[in-house]
Amino acid sequence: MILIAVAATLAILALITQAGVLLLERAYPARGRMIEVAGGAVHVVDTGPRDAAGPPVVLIHGASSNLESMRQPLGARLAEKHRVILVDRPGHGWSTRARIGDSTPDIQGRMIEQALEKLGIDRAVFVVHSWAGALGARMALDYPRRVAGLVMLAPVAYPWPGGVGQYNKIISTPVIGPLLAHTITLPLGYLLAEPGARGVFLPQIMPDGFVRDSATPLLLRPREFIANAQDLVTLKEAVREQAPRYADITAPVVVISGDGADKTVSTSIHSRPIAAAEPNAKQIVLPDVGHMVQHAAPELVVAEIAAMIGRIAPGPAAAAQRSQ
Repeated sequence: MILIAVAATLAILALITQAGVLLLERAYPARGRMIEVAGGAVHVVDTGPRDAAGPPVVLIHGASSNLESMRQPLGARLAEKHRVILVDRPGHGWSTRARIGDSTPDIQGRMIEQALEKLGIDRAVFVVHSWAGALGARMALDYPRRVAGLVMLAPVAYPWPGGVGQYNKIISTPVIGPLLAHTITLPLGYLLAEPGARGVFLPQIMPDGFVRDSATPLLLRPREFIANAQDLVTLKEAVREQAPRYADITAPVVVISGDGADKTVSTSIHSRPIAAAEPNAKQIVLPDVGHMVQHAAPELVVAEIAAMIGRIAPGPAAAAQRSQ
């Protein structure tokens, strides 16, 4: 009788999850273009003036999120003067990946690079947050002609002490992980989404409606929740492998992070070392700022991106002066 009760409960939770996925995807539909690449499809939102001076800006989100988390604080502001490409990382938002194991920065970087090639994007300034810090660094190493500049916001870049949470290990485990993801993750996660997001913002206060406006509940879909867990579980070894090459990055780099107030990604373990390792890096450490740098100081971030674009593609007067 106990086994029958457990099976019945799981079946009910699976039905609730399926219904929840349909409701979430109806509430947060894809708003951009799907670009087929090797190993999946990359969802991008291409906005801002196409004829803007200087390279486009590519915005790439971190873990447990999607492109909407970069659109609100940065994308809309930047699109007033620059072409902006917002990207759902493979497996997140509306992007797909055929193999759940395609979780590392090098593989996701290859898929995004192919999508940008199909968009006709030659060189771009990449703005990367948190998990995507490792992705941005890897793309600067693997595709130096594509990466004209790199702005890193509270980036992950090096191995760190400890792990990534036991539940991520469980969810990325065969059989048991998918079973949990297709039954309890969505109903339980829906209750925990708000307090979890508030914790990432600390010591800043999360904006009202952030979880809704950033389409964060899409994370609770089984295929994305598993992909996110796999990304986190494999990240440590990935940065261990690529970190010795950071001195080879030739693009100009700006690293912006909070001080010790960021309890999600340590500035002393990640931001300071990568800024020191890269020959063309500028570091900005903001006092009393947590992990969501783009929300805490959007004007500063936008100003640094614009300044980098100006250095890469100065105006006609400066160009004429250089040619004399």
